[in-house]
Amino acid sequence: MERRRTERELKVLVVDDEDDLRELLAMSLARMGLHASLAASVGEARELLAAERFALCLTDMRLPDGEGMDLVRHIAEHHRELPVAVITAFGSMDNAVAALKAGAFDYLAKPVSIEQLRALVRSALDLPRRGSEPEAVGADVLVGESPALAQVRELIAKLARSGAPVHIHGESGSGKERAARLIHEAGARRDGPFVAVNCGAIPENLVESEFFGYAKGAFTGADADREGFFQAARGGTLFLDEVGDLPLAMQVKLLRAIQEKSVRRVGARSEEATDVRLISATHRNLKQMVDEGRFRQDLYYRLNVLELRMPSLRECRESIPELARTLLTRIAAGGDRPPALSREAVDALCAYPFPGNVRELENVLERAYALCGGERIEAADLGLMPVDDETPELPAGELPLQDYLDRMERAAIEDALRKTRYNRTAAARLLGVTFRSLRYRLQRLGIND
Repeated sequence: MERRRTERELKVLVVDDEDDLRELLAMSLARMGLHASLAASVGEARELLAAERFALCLTDMRLPDGEGMDLVRHIAEHHRELPVAVITAFGSMDNAVAALKAGAFDYLAKPVSIEQLRALVRSALDLPRRGSEPEAVGADVLVGESPALAQVRELIAKLARSGAPVHIHGESGSGKERAARLIHEAGARRDGPFVAVNCGAIPENLVESEFFGYAKGAFTGADADREGFFQAARGGTLFLDEVGDLPLAMQVKLLRAIQEKSVRRVGARSEEATDVRLISATHRNLKQMVDEGRFRQDLYYRLNVLELRMPSLRECRESIPELARTLLTRIAAGGDRPPALSREAVDALCAYPFPGNVRELENVLERAYALCGGERIEAADLGLMPVDDETPELPAGELPLQDYLDRMERAAIEDALRKTRYNRTAAARLLGVTFRSLRYRLQRLGIND
């Protein structure tokens, strides 16, 4: 249901010490049917905040009597329902990132683009208010009452109210893409597209044209203009899965697109403004990749403004029975009534470590559903490998460390191949590595599947 606003609620507080910019913003807002109250300092802004109610605040970062950051913190503490966006000078992205972490939902870079201003305002005025999160938050892979999942659901509701970049990390199969979709569906951009991109699946020579599009005649075969992911996600959310797999050269271009909020199609002469919210994810340790020089530090800080960690299924064992029943209902949709799980089957699921997390659980249940002969799934139908409760220890003096690690890696890969019936693509997903990485490991270890 569309939220109704009174005329009083459609006021925007503009805080900037430049007379020309204040007037420009006021006129642009007026064309959108909004009334702007103008302030030239932090002190004036606080007085207006105490006297009036606003739907949005736009503030410069440098003001005569303080910093815009002071105002961001003041609003976060005393006017929590008010979205605030910062205006930052070109080249001062660190200030913008700091403001986003402090509670600002978005930023504008000087010189201010009117098109970007309008997109920001439309997004801000449709932000869900605190305490009114949609019921969809917490669905699907977030089923269960474990403390870890409850914390994730609460954080997703908070992240949905912001427009800042979010980075989701967690093990493969832990539900990172579903969490990204929930953030999108609960946010102001829910009516826009959600475009999911697997960064590790794009050939390196096509990454730039896939992300930014290309102009007619840019290269042989480019017989018409073509949109990229940024254009396809216009007004919505662009989800970059396995962002750690992006080549370094593309990381530079992505960083510029984030900072400038504009992209240039391959072969085009001019740039075009972008209007997307970025959510990225990876199962890798991006901080470690930064330390090793495999991921740009500046891009890491731009993507990791807001952070969400998805817990492994091992951390949510108490949620496994309810989650399994939910997944079985979905698997059996359109067919017969979903089979029940026997007590022994539930105990087996709860005891299994699930290295592939929710994705592996779903695969196990799909197989059991197909193979069970009646209305009940028994433990034997699950096809789970025996679990060794004892953690293997390194035999002292028996094997060099690398040989021991190779033996453990070989066992994990062979186990994944068996579980996926030697489907390499599925085995790579189960192990949480890219297909190329698995192929390299197979060659290095001499595994012939």
